[in-house]
Amino acid sequence: MKKIVASVGLVALGASGLQIASAQDVVGPDTSKPWSISATLRGFYDDNPGTVENSAKMKDRDSFGFEVSPEFALAWSMQQTTINLGLLYSLRYYENIPTYANGMPARFTEHADQVFTFSIGLTHAFSEQVRLRLSDSFVIGQEPDVLRAGNTYSTFYRASGDNIRNSASLGLDAQLAPKLGLGFGYDNSLYDYKNSGGSVVSPSLSGLLDRMEHRAHLEGLYQLGPETKGILGYQFSEIDYTGDEFVAGDPFSPSTWVQSDIRNTRGHTVYVGAEHNFTRQMSGSVRVGGTYTDYYNNDGADASWTPYVNASLKYAYAAGSSASIGFSYDRNATDVIALDAESAVIFASVTHQLDARLFLNAMAQFQNSTYNGGTANNESEQYYLAGLNLEYKFNQYLSGHVGYNYDRLESDMGRTFDRNRVYLGVTARY
Repeated sequence: MKKIVASVGLVALGASGLQIASAQDVVGPDTSKPWSISATLRGFYDDNPGTVENSAKMKDRDSFGFEVSPEFALAWSMQQTTINLGLLYSLRYYENIPTYANGMPARFTEHADQVFTFSIGLTHAFSEQVRLRLSDSFVIGQEPDVLRAGNTYSTFYRASGDNIRNSASLGLDAQLAPKLGLGFGYDNSLYDYKNSGGSVVSPSLSGLLDRMEHRAHLEGLYQLGPETKGILGYQFSEIDYTGDEFVAGDPFSPSTWVQSDIRNTRGHTVYVGAEHNFTRQMSGSVRVGGTYTDYYNNDGADASWTPYVNASLKYAYAAGSSASIGFSYDRNATDVIALDAESAVIFASVTHQLDARLFLNAMAQFQNSTYNGGTANNESEQYYLAGLNLEYKFNQYLSGHVGYNYDRLESDMGRTFDRNRVYLGVTARY
Protein backbone atom coordinates (compact mmCIF):
# COMPACT_ATOMS: atom_id res chain seq x y z
CA MET A 1 0.00 0.00 0.00
CA LYS A 2 1.24 3.48 -0.82
CA LYS A 3 2.22 5.64 2.06
CA ILE A 4 -0.42 8.31 2.54
CA VAL A 5 0.65 11.53 4.21
CA ALA A 6 -1.75 14.24 5.34
CA SER A 7 -1.52 17.12 7.78
CA VAL A 8 -3.81 19.22 9.90
CA GLY A 9 -2.07 22.45 10.87
CA LEU A 10 -2.61 24.87 13.70
CA VAL A 11 -5.39 27.38 13.44
CA ALA A 12 -3.74 30.36 11.69
CA LEU A 13 -3.91 33.67 13.52
CA GLY A 14 -4.92 36.14 10.84
CA ALA A 15 -4.80 39.92 10.59
CA SER A 16 -6.56 40.57 13.89
CA GLY A 17 -4.12 38.21 15.60
CA LEU A 18 -1.15 40.36 14.48
CA GLN A 19 0.27 37.37 12.63
CA ILE A 20 0.35 35.83 9.16
CA ALA A 21 2.32 33.00 7.63
CA SER A 22 5.98 32.68 8.58
CA ALA A 23 8.99 31.67 6.55
CA GLN A 24 9.01 28.34 8.38
CA ASP A 25 5.58 27.63 6.92
CA VAL A 26 6.92 28.35 3.45
CA VAL A 27 10.10 26.28 3.47
CA GLY A 28 8.50 23.46 5.44
CA PRO A 29 9.22 22.02 8.88
CA ASP A 30 12.35 20.23 9.97
CA THR A 31 11.72 16.63 8.90
CA SER A 32 14.65 15.21 10.89
CA LYS A 33 12.41 14.91 13.96
CA PRO A 34 8.64 14.52 14.41
CA TRP A 35 8.33 17.46 16.81
CA SER A 36 9.28 21.12 16.89
CA ILE A 37 9.21 23.94 19.42
CA SER A 38 9.34 27.69 18.90
CA ALA A 39 8.96 30.95 20.79
CA THR A 40 8.12 34.42 19.50
CA LEU A 41 8.79 37.75 21.20
CA ARG A 42 7.12 40.77 19.63
CA GLY A 43 6.55 44.43 20.41
CA PHE A 44 3.59 46.25 18.86
CA TYR A 45 1.58 49.44 18.61
CA ASP A 46 -2.23 49.26 18.30
CA ASP A 47 -4.18 52.48 17.69
CA ASN A 48 -7.57 50.95 18.58
CA PRO A 49 -7.28 47.77 20.67
CA GLY A 50 -10.81 48.29 22.01
CA THR A 51 -12.26 48.29 18.47
CA VAL A 52 -14.35 51.35 19.40
CA GLU A 53 -16.36 53.45 16.98
CA ASN A 54 -14.62 56.39 15.31
CA SER A 55 -17.40 58.68 16.56
CA ALA A 56 -16.80 57.79 20.23
CA LYS A 57 -15.08 60.23 22.58
CA MET A 58 -12.16 58.31 24.07
CA LYS A 59 -9.32 58.54 26.54
CA ASP A 60 -6.14 56.53 25.90
CA ARG A 61 -7.61 54.92 22.78
CA ASP A 62 -4.23 53.57 21.56
CA SER A 63 -1.62 51.41 23.27
CA PHE A 64 1.88 50.02 22.98
CA GLY A 65 2.45 46.45 24.10
CA PHE A 66 4.39 43.21 23.77
CA GLU A 67 3.58 39.57 23.04
CA VAL A 68 5.25 36.29 24.05
CA SER A 69 4.16 33.11 22.20
CA PRO A 70 5.64 29.64 22.80
CA GLU A 71 4.47 26.86 20.47
CA PHE A 72 4.83 23.07 20.23
CA ALA A 73 4.01 20.91 17.20
CA LEU A 74 4.10 17.18 16.52
CA ALA A 75 3.80 15.44 13.14
CA TRP A 76 3.98 11.66 13.39
CA SER A 77 3.65 9.57 10.22
CA MET A 78 3.31 5.82 9.93
CA GLN A 79 2.60 3.74 6.83
CA GLN A 80 -1.18 4.27 6.93
CA THR A 81 -1.68 6.85 9.67
CA THR A 82 -0.62 10.44 10.23
CA ILE A 83 -1.13 12.28 13.52
CA ASN A 84 -0.62 16.03 13.95
CA LEU A 85 -0.76 17.95 17.21
CA GLY A 86 -0.24 21.63 17.91
CA LEU A 87 -0.20 23.72 21.08
CA LEU A 88 0.14 27.51 21.08
CA TYR A 89 0.04 29.92 24.03
CA SER A 90 0.16 33.68 23.62
CA LEU A 91 0.43 36.35 26.30
CA ARG A 92 -0.22 39.83 24.93
CA TYR A 93 0.19 42.85 27.23
CA TYR A 94 -1.32 46.29 26.52
CA GLU A 95 0.09 49.35 28.28
CA ASN A 96 -3.23 51.25 28.17
CA ILE A 97 -6.82 50.18 28.77
CA PRO A 98 -8.98 52.36 26.46
CA THR A 99 -11.98 54.03 28.09
CA TYR A 100 -14.79 56.26 26.89
CA ALA A 101 -14.80 59.90 27.98
CA ASN A 102 -17.18 58.98 30.84
CA GLY A 103 -14.65 56.48 32.16
CA MET A 104 -16.47 53.31 31.04
CA PRO A 105 -14.23 50.56 29.58
CA ALA A 106 -14.42 49.93 25.83
CA ARG A 107 -14.83 46.14 25.49
CA PHE A 108 -11.41 46.05 27.12
CA THR A 109 -11.13 45.39 30.84
CA GLU A 110 -7.66 43.89 31.36
CA HIS A 111 -4.10 44.80 30.45
CA ALA A 112 -3.25 41.23 29.40
CA ASP A 113 -4.76 38.88 26.83
CA GLN A 114 -4.09 35.17 27.07
CA VAL A 115 -4.73 33.05 23.99
CA PHE A 116 -4.63 29.26 24.06
CA THR A 117 -4.91 27.14 20.91
CA PHE A 118 -4.87 23.35 20.80
CA SER A 119 -5.31 21.35 17.61
CA ILE A 120 -5.13 17.67 16.78
CA GLY A 121 -5.65 15.82 13.52
CA LEU A 122 -5.59 12.20 12.43
CA THR A 123 -5.70 10.69 8.95
CA HIS A 124 -5.92 6.93 8.47
CA ALA A 125 -6.01 4.98 5.20
CA PHE A 126 -7.93 1.72 5.60
CA SER A 127 -6.95 0.98 1.99
CA GLU A 128 -6.01 2.87 -1.15
CA GLN A 129 -9.76 3.42 -1.69
CA VAL A 130 -10.95 4.45 1.81
CA ARG A 131 -9.55 7.20 4.05
CA LEU A 132 -10.72 8.59 7.41
CA ARG A 133 -10.02 12.16 8.62
CA LEU A 134 -10.52 13.45 12.17
CA SER A 135 -9.59 16.85 13.59
CA ASP A 136 -10.35 19.16 16.47
CA SER A 137 -9.35 22.77 17.21
CA PHE A 138 -9.92 24.36 20.60
CA VAL A 139 -9.33 28.08 21.18
CA ILE A 140 -9.59 30.48 24.11
CA GLY A 141 -9.13 34.03 22.86
CA GLN A 142 -10.35 37.58 22.40
CA GLU A 143 -9.76 38.59 18.76
CA PRO A 144 -12.57 37.94 16.26
CA ASP A 145 -10.41 35.99 13.81
CA VAL A 146 -9.36 33.29 16.28
CA LEU A 147 -12.99 32.90 17.41
CA ARG A 148 -14.32 32.01 13.95
CA ALA A 149 -14.33 28.54 12.43
CA GLY A 150 -14.44 29.48 8.73
CA ASN A 151 -13.88 32.50 6.53
CA THR A 152 -16.91 34.48 7.76
CA TYR A 153 -16.88 36.82 10.77
CA SER A 154 -19.89 36.76 13.12
CA THR A 155 -18.53 39.69 15.14
CA PHE A 156 -15.92 42.25 14.18
CA TYR A 157 -15.07 43.29 17.73
CA ARG A 158 -12.40 42.29 20.17
CA ALA A 159 -14.00 40.73 23.28
CA SER A 160 -12.20 40.57 26.64
CA GLY A 161 -12.27 37.38 28.65
CA ASP A 162 -11.87 33.65 28.15
CA ASN A 163 -14.08 33.25 25.08
CA ILE A 164 -14.19 29.69 23.73
CA ARG A 165 -14.49 28.26 20.24
CA ASN A 166 -14.17 24.53 19.57
CA SER A 167 -14.41 23.03 16.09
CA ALA A 168 -14.42 19.29 15.40
CA SER A 169 -14.56 17.54 12.04
CA LEU A 170 -14.97 13.98 10.78
CA GLY A 171 -14.62 12.94 7.15
CA LEU A 172 -14.70 9.67 5.23
CA ASP A 173 -13.63 9.47 1.58
CA ALA A 174 -14.22 6.35 -0.50
CA GLN A 175 -13.34 5.48 -4.10
CA LEU A 176 -16.30 3.30 -5.15
CA ALA A 177 -15.24 2.80 -8.78
CA PRO A 178 -12.42 4.02 -11.06
CA LYS A 179 -14.40 7.18 -11.87
CA LEU A 180 -16.77 7.45 -8.92
CA GLY A 181 -16.01 8.66 -5.40
CA LEU A 182 -18.11 9.43 -2.33
CA GLY A 183 -17.40 11.76 0.57
CA PHE A 184 -19.18 12.07 3.90
CA GLY A 185 -18.42 14.66 6.55
CA TYR A 186 -19.69 16.04 9.85
CA ASP A 187 -18.56 19.31 11.46
CA ASN A 188 -19.43 20.60 14.91
CA SER A 189 -18.61 24.05 16.31
CA LEU A 190 -19.22 25.33 19.83
CA TYR A 191 -19.07 29.03 20.79
CA ASP A 192 -19.12 30.30 24.38
CA TYR A 193 -18.50 34.01 25.08
CA LYS A 194 -17.51 35.36 28.48
CA ASN A 195 -19.62 38.53 28.11
CA SER A 196 -23.09 37.67 29.51
CA GLY A 197 -25.94 39.15 31.51
CA GLY A 198 -27.32 41.42 28.80
CA SER A 199 -30.86 42.71 28.33
CA VAL A 200 -33.32 43.50 25.53
CA VAL A 201 -31.87 47.03 25.51
CA SER A 202 -28.23 45.86 25.32
CA PRO A 203 -27.86 42.13 24.56
CA SER A 204 -24.59 40.49 25.57
CA LEU A 205 -22.26 38.65 23.20
CA SER A 206 -23.12 35.47 25.07
CA GLY A 207 -26.83 36.00 24.47
CA LEU A 208 -26.29 36.76 20.78
CA LEU A 209 -23.51 34.36 19.80
CA ASP A 210 -23.33 31.38 22.20
CA ARG A 211 -24.36 28.45 20.03
CA MET A 212 -23.76 24.93 18.78
CA GLU A 213 -23.47 24.45 15.01
CA HIS A 214 -23.94 21.07 13.32
CA ARG A 215 -23.20 20.42 9.64
CA ALA A 216 -23.29 17.11 7.80
CA HIS A 217 -22.71 16.65 4.08
CA LEU A 218 -22.78 13.87 1.50
CA GLU A 219 -20.91 14.49 -1.72
CA GLY A 220 -20.50 12.47 -4.90
CA LEU A 221 -17.51 13.01 -7.21
CA TYR A 222 -17.27 11.80 -10.80
CA GLN A 223 -14.06 11.81 -12.88
CA LEU A 224 -15.03 13.84 -15.95
CA GLY A 225 -11.48 13.95 -17.32
CA PRO A 226 -7.86 13.30 -16.31
CA GLU A 227 -7.74 16.54 -14.29
CA THR A 228 -11.42 17.30 -13.66
CA LYS A 229 -14.00 16.00 -11.17
CA GLY A 230 -17.68 16.86 -11.17
CA ILE A 231 -19.44 17.29 -7.81
CA LEU A 232 -23.02 16.82 -6.62
CA GLY A 233 -23.69 17.40 -2.94
CA TYR A 234 -26.15 17.95 -0.10
CA GLN A 235 -25.57 19.54 3.31
CA PHE A 236 -27.79 19.61 6.38
CA SER A 237 -27.14 22.23 9.05
CA GLU A 238 -28.65 23.06 12.42
CA ILE A 239 -27.69 26.01 14.63
CA ASP A 240 -28.89 25.99 18.24
CA TYR A 241 -28.37 29.16 20.28
CA THR A 242 -27.55 28.45 23.91
CA GLY A 243 -27.21 31.91 25.51
CA ASP A 244 -30.59 31.60 27.27
CA GLU A 245 -30.91 35.40 27.54
CA PHE A 246 -33.42 37.97 26.36
CA VAL A 247 -32.02 39.54 23.19
CA ALA A 248 -34.87 41.61 21.67
CA GLY A 249 -38.24 43.18 22.40
CA ASP A 250 -39.92 46.33 23.68
CA PRO A 251 -38.16 47.14 27.00
CA PHE A 252 -41.46 48.42 28.44
CA SER A 253 -43.46 45.34 27.40
CA PRO A 254 -42.05 42.09 28.85
CA SER A 255 -44.57 40.04 26.86
CA THR A 256 -42.64 40.96 23.68
CA TRP A 257 -39.22 39.86 24.95
CA VAL A 258 -37.61 36.98 23.06
CA GLN A 259 -34.71 34.76 24.03
CA SER A 260 -31.59 33.63 22.21
CA ASP A 261 -33.12 30.46 20.78
CA ILE A 262 -35.58 32.49 18.67
CA ARG A 263 -32.72 32.47 16.12
CA ASN A 264 -32.40 28.68 15.90
CA THR A 265 -32.27 27.43 12.32
CA ARG A 266 -32.23 24.30 10.20
CA GLY A 267 -30.81 24.48 6.71
CA HIS A 268 -30.78 22.27 3.61
CA THR A 269 -28.16 23.05 0.95
CA VAL A 270 -27.95 21.43 -2.48
CA TYR A 271 -25.06 22.23 -4.81
CA VAL A 272 -23.09 21.23 -7.89
CA GLY A 273 -19.46 21.95 -8.60
CA ALA A 274 -16.12 20.89 -9.95
CA GLU A 275 -12.49 20.39 -8.97
CA HIS A 276 -9.83 20.95 -11.64
CA ASN A 277 -6.03 20.79 -11.82
CA PHE A 278 -5.04 23.40 -14.40
CA THR A 279 -1.36 22.49 -14.06
CA ARG A 280 0.81 20.75 -11.48
CA GLN A 281 1.12 24.11 -9.76
CA MET A 282 -2.46 25.41 -10.06
CA SER A 283 -5.73 23.89 -8.84
CA GLY A 284 -9.20 25.19 -8.20
CA SER A 285 -12.62 24.17 -6.92
CA VAL A 286 -16.12 25.64 -7.02
CA ARG A 287 -19.45 24.68 -5.46
CA VAL A 288 -22.64 26.58 -6.34
CA GLY A 289 -26.19 25.98 -5.13
CA GLY A 290 -28.87 27.18 -2.76
CA THR A 291 -29.76 26.93 0.94
CA TYR A 292 -33.29 26.59 2.32
CA THR A 293 -33.38 27.95 5.90
CA ASP A 294 -36.16 27.35 8.41
CA TYR A 295 -36.37 29.33 11.69
CA TYR A 296 -38.16 26.49 13.39
CA ASN A 297 -38.39 28.27 16.77
CA ASN A 298 -39.84 31.49 15.35
CA ASP A 299 -43.43 31.51 14.06
CA GLY A 300 -43.01 35.06 12.77
CA ALA A 301 -40.08 34.30 10.42
CA ASP A 302 -40.66 32.71 7.02
CA ALA A 303 -38.40 30.00 5.65
CA SER A 304 -36.49 31.13 2.56
CA TRP A 305 -33.89 30.23 -0.09
CA THR A 306 -30.52 31.99 -0.40
CA PRO A 307 -27.53 31.42 -2.72
CA TYR A 308 -24.64 29.21 -1.65
CA VAL A 309 -21.15 29.58 -3.17
CA ASN A 310 -17.74 28.27 -2.14
CA ALA A 311 -14.84 28.71 -4.58
CA SER A 312 -11.05 28.82 -4.35
CA LEU A 313 -7.96 28.89 -6.57
CA LYS A 314 -4.41 27.99 -5.47
CA TYR A 315 -1.19 28.59 -7.41
CA ALA A 316 2.36 27.59 -6.40
CA TYR A 317 4.09 29.79 -8.96
CA ALA A 318 7.70 29.35 -7.82
CA ALA A 319 9.83 27.58 -5.23
CA GLY A 320 8.82 28.94 -1.84
CA SER A 321 6.12 31.16 -3.37
CA SER A 322 2.37 30.66 -3.66
CA ALA A 323 -0.89 32.55 -3.98
CA SER A 324 -4.53 31.77 -3.27
CA ILE A 325 -7.87 33.48 -3.73
CA GLY A 326 -11.39 32.50 -2.72
CA PHE A 327 -15.02 33.57 -2.56
CA SER A 328 -17.96 32.40 -0.45
CA TYR A 329 -21.61 33.32 0.01
CA ASP A 330 -23.75 31.87 2.79
CA ARG A 331 -25.78 32.62 5.92
CA ASN A 332 -24.02 33.13 9.25
CA ALA A 333 -24.59 34.13 12.87
CA THR A 334 -24.20 37.80 13.83
CA ASP A 335 -23.73 39.98 16.90
CA VAL A 336 -26.39 42.52 15.80
CA ILE A 337 -30.08 42.24 16.70
CA ALA A 338 -31.17 40.23 13.67
CA LEU A 339 -32.03 36.63 12.92
CA ASP A 340 -28.83 36.13 10.92
CA ALA A 341 -26.75 37.60 8.09
CA GLU A 342 -26.11 36.84 4.45
CA SER A 343 -22.41 37.38 3.84
CA ALA A 344 -20.29 37.55 0.69
CA VAL A 345 -16.59 37.09 1.43
CA ILE A 346 -13.57 37.57 -0.85
CA PHE A 347 -10.14 36.59 0.48
CA ALA A 348 -6.63 36.36 -0.95
CA SER A 349 -3.11 35.65 0.26
CA VAL A 350 0.39 35.66 -1.24
CA THR A 351 3.66 34.22 0.05
CA HIS A 352 6.71 35.25 -1.95
CA GLN A 353 10.29 34.17 -1.39
CA LEU A 354 12.37 37.25 -2.24
CA ASP A 355 15.65 35.38 -1.78
CA ALA A 356 16.97 32.40 0.18
CA ARG A 357 16.39 34.12 3.53
CA LEU A 358 13.76 36.81 2.94
CA PHE A 359 10.01 36.15 2.71
CA LEU A 360 7.08 38.45 2.05
CA ASN A 361 3.55 37.51 3.14
CA ALA A 362 0.39 39.45 2.35
CA MET A 363 -3.30 38.82 2.95
CA ALA A 364 -6.54 40.67 2.33
CA GLN A 365 -10.23 40.01 2.96
CA PHE A 366 -13.50 41.80 2.32
CA GLN A 367 -16.86 40.82 3.82
CA ASN A 368 -20.22 42.34 2.95
CA SER A 369 -23.00 41.32 5.36
CA THR A 370 -26.73 42.09 5.02
CA TYR A 371 -28.92 41.35 8.05
CA ASN A 372 -32.26 39.52 8.09
CA GLY A 373 -35.04 40.34 10.57
CA GLY A 374 -34.92 42.21 13.86
CA THR A 375 -34.09 45.88 14.29
CA ALA A 376 -31.20 45.56 11.81
CA ASN A 377 -33.35 44.12 9.01
CA ASN A 378 -31.89 44.99 5.56
CA GLU A 379 -29.02 46.95 7.13
CA SER A 380 -25.53 46.14 5.88
CA GLU A 381 -21.90 46.35 6.95
CA GLN A 382 -18.60 46.01 5.10
CA TYR A 383 -15.48 44.69 6.80
CA TYR A 384 -11.99 45.18 5.31
CA LEU A 385 -8.79 43.48 6.48
CA ALA A 386 -5.24 43.64 5.15
CA GLY A 387 -1.94 42.35 6.48
CA LEU A 388 1.68 42.57 5.36
CA ASN A 389 4.59 40.70 6.96
CA LEU A 390 8.30 40.60 6.10
CA GLU A 391 10.43 37.84 7.64
CA TYR A 392 14.17 37.29 7.46
CA LYS A 393 15.71 33.93 8.40
CA PHE A 394 19.10 34.48 10.01
CA ASN A 395 19.55 30.70 10.14
CA GLN A 396 17.36 27.62 10.56
CA TYR A 397 16.80 28.47 14.24
CA LEU A 398 16.27 32.23 14.31
CA SER A 399 14.24 34.71 12.26
CA GLY A 400 13.12 38.32 12.58
CA HIS A 401 9.89 39.84 11.31
CA VAL A 402 8.10 43.16 10.91
CA GLY A 403 4.50 43.71 9.86
CA TYR A 404 1.43 45.88 9.57
CA ASN A 405 -2.30 45.05 9.85
CA TYR A 406 -5.33 47.17 8.99
CA ASP A 407 -9.01 46.59 9.87
CA ARG A 408 -11.99 48.75 8.95
CA LEU A 409 -15.71 48.30 9.55
CA GLU A 410 -18.13 50.46 7.59
CA SER A 411 -21.60 50.25 9.11
CA ASP A 412 -25.12 51.49 8.32
CA MET A 413 -25.74 51.31 12.08
CA GLY A 414 -23.21 53.89 13.20
CA ARG A 415 -20.49 51.60 14.51
CA THR A 416 -17.78 52.32 11.91
CA PHE A 417 -14.21 51.92 13.17
CA ASP A 418 -10.61 51.72 11.96
CA ARG A 419 -7.73 49.82 13.51
CA ASN A 420 -4.01 50.03 12.61
CA ARG A 421 -1.29 47.82 14.08
CA VAL A 422 2.44 47.54 13.54
CA TYR A 423 4.77 44.98 15.11
CA LEU A 424 8.41 43.94 15.25
CA GLY A 425 9.70 40.67 16.66
CA VAL A 426 11.94 37.61 16.59
CA THR A 427 11.15 33.87 16.52
CA ALA A 428 13.42 31.05 17.69
CA ARG A 429 12.72 27.48 16.50
CA TYR A 430 14.15 24.06 17.17
